[in-house]
Amino acid sequence: MKVLPGQPYPLGAVFDGSGTNFSLFSEVAERVELCLFDEEGRETRIDLPEVTAYCWHGYLPTVEPGQRYGYRVHGPWDPAKGQRCNPAKLLLDPYAKAIEGEVIWDEAVFPYRFKRGADARSDTDSAPCMPRGLVHQPFFDWSGDRNLQIPWHETVIYETHVKGITATHPDIPPALRGTYAGLMQPSIVEHLKDLGVTAIELMPVHAFIHDKHLVDQGLRNYWGYNSIGYFAPHGVYAADSRPGAAVGEFKQMVKTLHQAGIEVILDVVYNHTAEGNHFGPMFCFKGIDNAYYYRLTEDRRFYMDYTGTGNRLTRMR
Repeated sequence: MKVLPGQPYPLGAVFDGSGTNFSLFSEVAERVELCLFDEEGRETRIDLPEVTAYCWHGYLPTVEPGQRYGYRVHGPWDPAKGQRCNPAKLLLDPYAKAIEGEVIWDEAVFPYRFKRGADARSDTDSAPCMPRGLVHQPFFDWSGDRNLQIPWHETVIYETHVKGITATHPDIPPALRGTYAGLMQPSIVEHLKDLGVTAIELMPVHAFIHDKHLVDQGLRNYWGYNSIGYFAPHGVYAADSRPGAAVGEFKQMVKTLHQAGIEVILDVVYNHTAEGNHFGPMFCFKGIDNAYYYRLTEDRRFYMDYTGTGNRLTRMR
């Protein structure tokens, strides 16, 4: 497959109508493989050919929306220095706009060997157990939409949960309950307007993980405070089950609410991610550039944990 140099920015996977530019930031990487998956899960690995200011990038003229992908980052495995690169682990793109699938909780998604401790690198391939990023369709008709800019002293905020607000609502078609499409139905919009609401604040809608201890009990992470993809709407909340369809459905929800004079505010969990501490799994940031994305203690093996969630995210790049 032909790979052109492409551009370092914007980060993520960006389709321009002809092909897709891929860019991933990592200061510590020595080599970055873009991993493309077909519908049967077969993987094709392609080295990103260029590095600009620590952004590894390449352009593939034939890649279109719907393409499943991830990364493998080659670099140092040295937990004592806070470095945890492990190319055996498939990594989600931090800037993916769409994510498909859920984690299968197997030892493979952890970067170390259980029997030997957190410093012993595991070389078991995690790809069969990992979600995939999706190249999304970026084109959307925003005509007629505008930034409402309602003054704060006139703002009335209604906090709610995308699933919870419509999950049992009798006026919402069953197929739309608990979804972005359900939230923009006339009965919900009219109810908000009758209350005098000018802004709806949504509890986490970013792609998140269902914790292992919950899955083991047959439970789910209902509230969503375990983010792993800050730029991708959580796919399960989409009525349209086609790969990547959550992006367009979410945009249509926002546009519909704006047309009704209602702003949309998102509750974002920026202080931690679903990767946990040094005993946690490797989904994304930890394998891309652990010491860059996370605040570490003086002993670089460990993570600062101000909130009891296992780690402390320091920045996005």
